[in-house]
Amino acid sequence: MGKIYILGLGPGDVNSLTLGVVDRIKSGDKNFLRTEKHPSVKYFKDNDIAYESYDYVYEKEEEFIDVYGHIVDDLIEKAKENKIINYLVPGNPMVAEKTVEILLQKEDENLEIELLTGISFIEPVIELVKKDPITGLKIMDGIDFHIKDIDINLDCIITQVYNRRVASDIKLVLSDVYGDKYEIYLINNAGVKGKEEIYKIPIFELDRFDNIGSLTSIYIPKVDKITKKIYDVSDIIYTMDILRGEEGCPWDREQTHKSIRESVIEEAYEVADAIDRDDVDGLVEELGDLFLQIIFHCQIGLEEGDFNFYNVTTELNKKLIYRHPHVFKEKKVEKYDEVVYNWNKLKFEDRNISTYTDILRDTPRLPSLMRSFKVQERANKIGFDWDSVDGALDKVKEEYQEVIESIDDIEGGDVYKTEEELGDLLFAVVNVCRFLNVNPEVALNRTVNKFIDRFEIMEMKSRQIGKKLEDMTLEEMDILWNEAKLHKN
Repeated sequence: MGKIYILGLGPGDVNSLTLGVVDRIKSGDKNFLRTEKHPSVKYFKDNDIAYESYDYVYEKEEEFIDVYGHIVDDLIEKAKENKIINYLVPGNPMVAEKTVEILLQKEDENLEIELLTGISFIEPVIELVKKDPITGLKIMDGIDFHIKDIDINLDCIITQVYNRRVASDIKLVLSDVYGDKYEIYLINNAGVKGKEEIYKIPIFELDRFDNIGSLTSIYIPKVDKITKKIYDVSDIIYTMDILRGEEGCPWDREQTHKSIRESVIEEAYEVADAIDRDDVDGLVEELGDLFLQIIFHCQIGLEEGDFNFYNVTTELNKKLIYRHPHVFKEKKVEKYDEVVYNWNKLKFEDRNISTYTDILRDTPRLPSLMRSFKVQERANKIGFDWDSVDGALDKVKEEYQEVIESIDDIEGGDVYKTEEELGDLLFAVVNVCRFLNVNPEVALNRTVNKFIDRFEIMEMKSRQIGKKLEDMTLEEMDILWNEAKLHKN
């Protein structure tokens, strides 16, 4: 059985070493350092204490995870050989130390681990920026930093900013959220007396410093609530809570799930419209409006004790993982069609759908064109379909003729017959769209927009000739309409 003492070297100043750590260093047991690029290593040299460093592994392995794995495996072997060893890491062993995290997972009956703490880099950093972390502080790893890690409502420290390349990668992510001119702190050698450096800089200057190294950290102040220019999900939830509160908006307070259900559809259409128009700014706004509907329904659900925002996000994420076994489990798929098939298969199993009729009935209550398209797609999966577009086109002709014949019935008062035949005709046209890989909803929307554009030109031309549209004959308007068609073409 082997034992590893994990010791914290503190933030950098030799005087920050704890008495317990000093006693262990001088115990006569072998000392292994994750890195000797740390000011406290001076204590070893001043007192002629032997040590071995794992700095060579950083040159040997390309990925950090491989570096950490190599160090852990070697430490376990060294503990078996020597019975007891010391492993020393910068700062506090339990703060931003991946090798320690992995080692603790390896502890068993053959390996004992004991921690002797040290001062972390956090204490000297908050002393330098003069910030109390009581309202929230988040610590993040600069090596694996992503936009999902950011919390604009908390003070944040990014550690392990080893070089300008890492700083540059961090800068790009921060700029996307906070903006180029948001002020942050770049801190070097926190806790090393006489060598501490702190710079308050805009984000765009982050990678312009040459002295970025292993003891560099970044401190990002939370966004001020008074002068706030950016918001996150928690802000929106808070705002909606106010709007629905006693001192909030009377209209917002009165709404229910049913009263705002149409808004979901309307906002979804406006998102689609912004996409069709390639309007990026409009898409940002419309996605926000659609997201508002989710927040609104979650707030109502919370007030009624039925569900909350976290229930929604939990169910969504569980679904994403469950329906992507080819990503999160061992199941392998290579083709797009296989992915779609597996997604639908898992979805139907979830909903206890066992017959083909159930599959058709499960089609969402979408607008009719979209729902027709999806029902036909599902019927196609079991082979109930035309062999080619020719059959679908013939069906359009057949349904068109039946519409013509049904018009005579209207005079007899049977408008429902014509309604039914027109429905059949529309359904047949959707089938043609599907065969030609044309989304009928998109196609019809484009035609509606085209009609409006041409009507605008027609109205403009009527003003040019000094006539109002309502005073013109149909023949006169038809001439202008044809001119509008030529104009757009």
